[in-house]
Amino acid sequence: MEEPSYHIHLVEDEAHLASVLQAYMEKEGWEVTVSETAEQALEHLNTGIHLWVLDIMLPGMSGYDLIKKIKQNNREIPVIFTSARDEDLDKIVGLEMGSDDYLTKPFLPKELIIRAKKLLHRVYSQDIKPQVFQVTDYTIDISRRRVSNRSDESIELTIKEFDLLLYLIENLNVAKSRDNILRQVWGDDYVGSTRAVDDVVRRIRKKMPRLNLDTVYGEGYRVVS
Repeated sequence: MEEPSYHIHLVEDEAHLASVLQAYMEKEGWEVTVSETAEQALEHLNTGIHLWVLDIMLPGMSGYDLIKKIKQNNREIPVIFTSARDEDLDKIVGLEMGSDDYLTKPFLPKELIIRAKKLLHRVYSQDIKPQVFQVTDYTIDISRRRVSNRSDESIELTIKEFDLLLYLIENLNVAKSRDNILRQVWGDDYVGSTRAVDDVVRRIRKKMPRLNLDTVYGEGYRVVS
């Protein structure tokens, strides 16, 4: 079974360590964004992050301050803390603030990968994926590839329209960039413009006017429940 594609945000001010950890995570097929400061990371709160990896000791705003902002924005998102200080108090405070795990530096990059995999699997994996989604006034039946409105009238979508709609619904409330949508829906071999995404979104909106398909400026698109 193909592993899901996750978006990890690493907040680490040690450039060499950040580069090494990023390389290890990208080998897993994960999309990785790196910030050197908490202030930079705050700009990415609504960009579809699945897991935050935060250094506690950061220049300026600390990891403790950052996790407060993250949890205010999305209480359920998982967080792993890292720190050069192996102190029980740090671990306790981190857990109380909502972190899911704690790694003491120095650690092997593979240890972070193993812990991140377990955490991502626990939070996001589902043994049985739903075959029917209900979003606003619409029903999306995956097995029949059928979309219907409240009156059970079929809405005719092209293959690409249905695939894009399904991808956004499977990532409900999470903004996906045009490049990400191209890779997931059109495939890695597609060489055209991201305007193809805009065109398909425009057609879906026309056929499903009550669908909350939002443009997230500077990011991409999302379907809101």
